[in-house]
Amino acid sequence: MNSEYQTYRLVDFGFQINSDFPVIGYSEMVTNSICISHSHPRAQLLYATTGVMNVVVNNQIWVVNPLQGLWIPGGVEHQVSFQKNVKLYSVFIDPSFTDGLPKTTFSFDISSFLKQLLFKIISFNTVDTVSISEKRIMMVFLDEVTLIQPSITFLPTTNHVRLKNVVQLLLNDVASKQTIEYYAEISCMSSRNLSRLFIKELGMNFSDWRIRLKLLEAIKRLGEQQSVKEIAFDLGYESSSSFIYMFKKYLGKTPSNYILKSKD
Repeated sequence: MNSEYQTYRLVDFGFQINSDFPVIGYSEMVTNSICISHSHPRAQLLYATTGVMNVVVNNQIWVVNPLQGLWIPGGVEHQVSFQKNVKLYSVFIDPSFTDGLPKTTFSFDISSFLKQLLFKIISFNTVDTVSISEKRIMMVFLDEVTLIQPSITFLPTTNHVRLKNVVQLLLNDVASKQTIEYYAEISCMSSRNLSRLFIKELGMNFSDWRIRLKLLEAIKRLGEQQSVKEIAFDLGYESSSSFIYMFKKYLGKTPSNYILKSKD
């Protein structure tokens, strides 16, 4: 564990099984903390209005910032780290209300309407009882959750002995311009075998995985309000235009429009 991080306590809302409380929400400011790997019966939706969270589920990594939310079904083991000052918003859904809700973990572009429902639910005092009007809002929230669509902003990783070393090198140097041949040589294998490992273990080729890594880093930095020019340079692009082209090709919108959409 990074020594700069303190251990974040587990909140008990995810473990409360009670159909009288369909959705339980809470919010707090979390600074440089890590929530150890855990699971709970209730499904969870995570969102942050400020700061960045890194969420690890199995061998996949999500970066969650003010541009996106993250959905985690009940019973799924996950670990969350909070970088710097994170204004966390989270809701937990009782298992009796999860029929029709997503069954896999994914990040998604969060709509303004879903944000407002999230904030409203968190404002409820649900310690003793849930009113009829509050329950109606919770049902609308659950209906909206059924409509969320996964984005491609996650990064598969691996525990494969030889491949994880290459993955770690790439994670440590997002701007690297080294070829697959370079990483194959330092891993004592052929580029052909390394390419096959990427497809077998990560479900995509070397180039696509590295682009996905850059996308995640770009989204993280956009959430931190860094400039497009600064991000392009830090990710190893020769110009802002080449970075913008890549971003739009994979996410369907320019970085500037991506930020504007998140503020709708």
